Amino acid sequence: MTDEERGPIRRPALSRCIRVDEQVFADEYWGRKALLSTAEELATRPGNEHGFENLFTAASVDELVTRRGVRTPFIRMAREGTVLPPSAFTAPGGFGAEVGDQVASEKVLKEFASGATIVLQGLHRLWPAIIDFTRELVFDIGHPAQVNAYVTPPSSQGFSPHYDTHDVFVLQVAGEKHWVIHEPVLDNPLASQPWGEVGDEVAAKAKGEPAIDAVLRPGDALYLPRGWIHSATALGDTSVHLTVGMSAYTGADVIDALLGVVRDVPDLRASLPLGVDLSDAGQLEDVVAQTIARLTEALAGADTAPVSRALSSRFERSVRPEPVAPLAAVAAAAALTPETVVRWRAGVRVRLEDAGERVRIVTPAVTLGLPAEARPALEALSQGGPIAVRQLPGLDEDSAVVVVRRLLREGLVVA
Repeated sequence: MTDEERGPIRRPALSRCIRVDEQVFADEYWGRKALLSTAEELATRPGNEHGFENLFTAASVDELVTRRGVRTPFIRMAREGTVLPPSAFTAPGGFGAEVGDQVASEKVLKEFASGATIVLQGLHRLWPAIIDFTRELVFDIGHPAQVNAYVTPPSSQGFSPHYDTHDVFVLQVAGEKHWVIHEPVLDNPLASQPWGEVGDEVAAKAKGEPAIDAVLRPGDALYLPRGWIHSATALGDTSVHLTVGMSAYTGADVIDALLGVVRDVPDLRASLPLGVDLSDAGQLEDVVAQTIARLTEALAGADTAPVSRALSSRFERSVRPEPVAPLAAVAAAAALTPETVVRWRAGVRVRLEDAGERVRIVTPAVTLGLPAEARPALEALSQGGPIAVRQLPGLDEDSAVVVVRRLLREGLVVA
């Protein structure tokens, strides 16, 4: 099937963050250049009728600080680029919660009132609406993502000009923030290349003509590829924005996976010459040339399947699938009927393997064997769409109920 026959790929979570068509973003902006999208431009996108208020609000910040028992590292605070020690905003939990680093709302108030920024980290693991949004965005972009909230008091700057080693979307939730964006001093920096290593160059670049100089207001969004230098200052009111960080896989990651494949090539396992002086670059010229030739030959015939498995395994360790509700799942399994509608649990990647009279379900978390006749039903379920138990192919209704009940209890499907 061609791309034209398949039709346009829809990326609803990504669409909420950009004013351009998703394919235009993929071709022209992703990893290449910054993009500012105003609330007015985003208002027509599904789900954005009220900006980002259905994801997070200023009231959400107060709830997390006062009622959720948040601990480090899910909260930190900073003032003018300096991260405060945890003791400045945490305290022991008290009787029944004897932990030493729970957020202390009165300490947060003191520091915030004196100009410190609140950073709520890992909201993709804490806040329900953001958990769902992040999972959808990961599906849209194909790379791991995480979400922090930055809460900056009026007329304060949280961090000095710097760059991140991951792509980010900035989603303005409340208040206004003045952003100044400059092009990179280092293109596509890796995690091992933080901005502090080129701090003088970053500071000098930040004094030049900006690529973007804009005030973000509620509902506005900003995309920054990794390496783009930025700083932001809250204006008249408290500013709350979400930063969605995306850890993009790179060609360097593919190289790492390829090396894992070719490392077992016999010629590349051979010992270097006896008596070689590794400190003599001249002696190593022939060794390096021969190694490159062998490596090139090995890479030319490399099987992509092990590379795919290595990268997908890393991806699966970096993201979490849709949460399951244990009580609801057990109740659904007990009440299951042929009319019950179920679907595969979002974010669970599955591989089906034939094993004689059995079919093996292989996921990152569980390997499960079922009778071979269940394979058509499993293939139908693994497509992801909702389906009534009685509609599962290859099984009679009673057998379908037995299979789905097992899958519910294993956390592979949800009702």
